[in-house]
Amino acid sequence: MAMKAPDEWLEGGCHCGAVRFSIRVQEQRAIACNCSMCAKKGMVNVIVEPQDFRLLTGDEALTGYRFNTRKAEHLFCSHCGIHPFSRPRSHPGAYDVNGRCLDEGVDDWEIAVFDGQNWEANVGSIQ
Repeated sequence: MAMKAPDEWLEGGCHCGAVRFSIRVQEQRAIACNCSMCAKKGMVNVIVEPQDFRLLTGDEALTGYRFNTRKAEHLFCSHCGIHPFSRPRSHPGAYDVNGRCLDEGVDDWEIAVFDGQNWEANVGSIQ
């Protein structure tokens, strides 16, 4: 697994470019979840702490969606509909970035499989 320098920021955004963000990662590691939300979006999750996330542009373009427990806030671009990140229930206060929205992608990252269809029983396994 390739390692990024701790001070290196990766950039990404939505399809139309209205929403742009950057994240800092210590390891190139992501999570493929099979819950109803992630599976339908084809999302690959990269969870980062608040100090490792910067919204560069597009706050006004973001629209939120909450369901079930209403604790997670799924954010998407109101122009192109792409879901660049969320505020996850599993890590309150953190950001769950859609790795597929990173400019360089996550194809060469380590991707762990997570059984989100049984979220309550498995959430403790997310690092």
